Amino acid sequence: MRQGTSIVRNLMNSAYLDFVRIRFLTMLAYRVNYYLGIFIYILNIGVYYFTWKAISGSGGELGGFTSAQMTTYVAVTWMARAFYFNNLDREISSDIRDGSIAIQFIRPYSYILVKMMQGFGEGIFRFLLFMIPGMAIAILLFPVQLPTAWSAWLGFLTMLLFSFLINSQINVITGLMAFFVENNEGMMRMKRVVVDLCSGLIVPITLFPGWLAHVLEWLPFQAITYLPGAVFTGRITGSSVWQVLGIQVTWFLVLLLPMIVLNRLARQRLFVQGG
Repeated sequence: MRQGTSIVRNLMNSAYLDFVRIRFLTMLAYRVNYYLGIFIYILNIGVYYFTWKAISGSGGELGGFTSAQMTTYVAVTWMARAFYFNNLDREISSDIRDGSIAIQFIRPYSYILVKMMQGFGEGIFRFLLFMIPGMAIAILLFPVQLPTAWSAWLGFLTMLLFSFLINSQINVITGLMAFFVENNEGMMRMKRVVVDLCSGLIVPITLFPGWLAHVLEWLPFQAITYLPGAVFTGRITGSSVWQVLGIQVTWFLVLLLPMIVLNRLARQRLFVQGG
């Protein structure tokens, strides 16, 4: 009996990995779009680089960032976004609106875990064919300073994985809200603006007013962008790297609860809005 259970479990694990592979191959079919996307991201980096350069003047510090650190922060956070960004919220919302989620729910796998694995497959594609080439171009065009310590690289790459997990969890939670509001388009748009702004992508958190920066420290958004960017630029070093990694792990565990609760409530509330 135990052997049979083990075989089923191994087959399911293999099936989840297949979802990663299939999404990666799907994204590969449309890779030209992402080559164009690299140009857009480089353009964004250029706009922010010259904006911050004009604001900081002749090399003074801005929000605790030196000119070189700010340039590096802008480049690495935008390219990190290429990895952790996904549209799982829209995919889930679409499944709910067209009723296909009813079929997904009765299949012998976890719908939420499948979506996370699909998002990871997309993330791997973006990391290899978007983030790395884009970062290489940014290094050629702008004065980006790469970390020299192996611990900074290890810490940043580990935190980058949790950036993906936390951002994906927020997307899944937003997508599942379509069960309760029926049309969550406005919520998804608001979520994207809030994540980009409050995570430190558009403006580093150290530049927010003191009271607002303190509030953001108690929210999960800084764990997506600001903390990994601070590690990469050397603002956070040594044992503090593992402390901020602990913040990411904590938020990952905390966000599991609303995902599980919403998933169970959604199964009880399931109804089809059309054909």
